[in-house]
Amino acid sequence: MTFAWYGHLKFKDYDWSKNLGLFSIILISWGMAFFEYCLMVPANRIGAAETGGPFTLFQLKIIQEVITLFVFVIFSVMFFKNETVRWNHLAALACVVLAVYFVFKK
Repeated sequence: MTFAWYGHLKFKDYDWSKNLGLFSIILISWGMAFFEYCLMVPANRIGAAETGGPFTLFQLKIIQEVITLFVFVIFSVMFFKNETVRWNHLAALACVVLAVYFVFKK
């Protein structure tokens, strides 16, 4: 989802996308996001307590957010060279990781 949601911001750097309209960019992004959905939907069904898995819905969502944020940090540093990770970004990420601790606390 990170690439689908933010990767299109780099499309302007490529000749093939110079004349694409917003609707075309949306369709390309949906196409990219489709593959993540093909992984996430089965993972949620396997992991959810409602279908026999070990996690509550809140736990699944917090896990997904932490993974998404870690992927986003790596993605933004690699693809957007003008973006820098600052201390406050890392502090915010640490707070989300702390949320994992609290959501799993009984």
